[in-house]
Amino acid sequence: MSRLTVDISSRIGDLEIEARFESDVGGVTALHGRSGAGKTSIVSMIAGLTKPDRGRITLGDLVLFDSGQNINLPPEARRVGYVFQEDRLFPHLSVQGNLLYGANRATRSDTVLNFGDIVEMLGISHLLDRQPHRLSGGEKQRVAIGRALLSGPEVLLMDEPLANLDIQRRSEILPFIEKLRDATGIPVLYVSHATEEIIRLADTVVMIADGKTVATGPVEEVMSRLDLRPLTGRYEAGAVLNVSIAGHNNNDGLSELGFDGGVLLVPQVDAPVGYDLRVRIRARDVSIALTPPTGISILNVFPGRVVEMAETGTAQMDVLIDIARANSPAPCPLWARVTRRSARELKLAPGLHVHALIKAVAIDRHSLGQ
Repeated sequence: MSRLTVDISSRIGDLEIEARFESDVGGVTALHGRSGAGKTSIVSMIAGLTKPDRGRITLGDLVLFDSGQNINLPPEARRVGYVFQEDRLFPHLSVQGNLLYGANRATRSDTVLNFGDIVEMLGISHLLDRQPHRLSGGEKQRVAIGRALLSGPEVLLMDEPLANLDIQRRSEILPFIEKLRDATGIPVLYVSHATEEIIRLADTVVMIADGKTVATGPVEEVMSRLDLRPLTGRYEAGAVLNVSIAGHNNNDGLSELGFDGGVLLVPQVDAPVGYDLRVRIRARDVSIALTPPTGISILNVFPGRVVEMAETGTAQMDVLIDIARANSPAPCPLWARVTRRSARELKLAPGLHVHALIKAVAIDRHSLGQ
C-alpha cells in the first residue's frame, strides 16, 4: 500500500484552501471540521475532480499533481477509490453489475481483495440480483464501498459516507467500515464532522477550519485538546482514552475498562476480555470533588491533578485534569466542565489535587470506538 501526501493551496470562492498532511499506510486518516470548512473541496482535489492552484499530491511514488512540474493526472489514472455522500450507483445495473463495473475499471492486477472477498466482507451476497431502487440507504452505501474497492485503489476516499443515513443505518454500516479498515490495509481518508465516527474509525485526525489545516495528530491527542474546543464541538468536547476490556460483571451488567488512570466501569460492552477500544468521556459528564466522595451513586472516581483551566465565554469553565496513576509513563488527560461559581468556591487552580467523578451510565454506545 502507498502513503498519500498532500500539500496544496487553492482559492474556491471566498475560501482559501491550504492543506498539508499525510495519510498513513493501512490506517484511517480523518478530515474533521465543521460543515463548510473545505473538507470536500480537499478530497475533490485529491481525486482529480478539481484542480488546486498550487502544490503537490503524491500517492507513494506516483505524482498525482505537481504545479511546478505541470502534472495533473486525470481521475481514472490516480488509483483512487471514491465513496461519496450519495451512493451514485448506476440505476440500470444490478448490485452485481455495479460491483463488476468497478472491477472492470481496476488499474492494478494485484487488487487486495477479490469479488468474493468483498461481497462477503460487506455482507451483500443476498443483494447481488437486486436493482439499486430496492436497497436501503445502508445497503446502497455498502455496494458503493464495494464498487470502489474493486477498482483496485491505492487509497480510498470516503466523503461523509454516513451523512445521508439515519441513526439505524449508520449503526448498520459502521461495522463494515471497520472491517474494511482492518482487512484491506488500504489507507482511508475519511471525511466527517461527526465526532463519534472519528473516535470509532480514525487513527489520525487532520483538523480543518476555514480551509486550512490547523492540527494533525493521533485521535486521542487532537480530540482532547482544550484549544480546539470550538472545532471539536463544544457540547461534545471531552477526552479520548485508549482502554482495554479488563472484565465483565454479568450480574450488574457492567464492563471494566482498564487504562492508564485505573479501571472505568461502563454499561456492558459486547466484546471479549483483552479487546482494545477507545472511549470518549465528555467534559459535561465529569464532576470534581476535593476529597474522595462517599455515599454517592457515581461508580467512577479518579484522583488527579488540575493541569489547565479555560474560560468558555459562558457561566461554565473547562478544567483539564491528569488522572494518570503514579507509575504511568504518560499523562492521562480528562476534561471536566463546571460552572465558574463551582470553580471559585472549590478554589480550583493548576496543581490542585482533586477527584474526577464520572457516571457509568454517561458512557453510552456512541462513546465507544473500536
